[in-house]
Amino acid sequence: MIERQQTKQRMSRVVKHNDTIYLCGQVCADATQGISEQTQTMLDKVDELLLAAGSSREHILSATIYVKDMALHFAAMNEVWDAWIPEGYAPARACVEASMAREALLVEISVIAAVK
Repeated sequence: MIERQQTKQRMSRVVKHNDTIYLCGQVCADATQGISEQTQTMLDKVDELLLAAGSSREHILSATIYVKDMALHFAAMNEVWDAWIPEGYAPARACVEASMAREALLVEISVIAAVK
């Protein structure tokens, strides 16, 4: 069974299939902030969506992180990520440099998680 949540014309923010949760790309709450703040508020959104879908960061299976400029932002983004992900629960992860949908965005994440 497939369950879609917060569905709009182009995408659903959350899709659940069996015991797997897929989150669409999440970005920051305020794109006027720097990379650390953008990363933290992006991860706060992931927490909220996972909780609403019956999961948590301890159940993340895979994360793909898109960074606007790896040379400028990778280290600072990783500092926030490392503090956020519980020790012993690091998911499979890919990190790539990518153009963003809006100029001010510095980071985006897509997540796959298991239901608790």
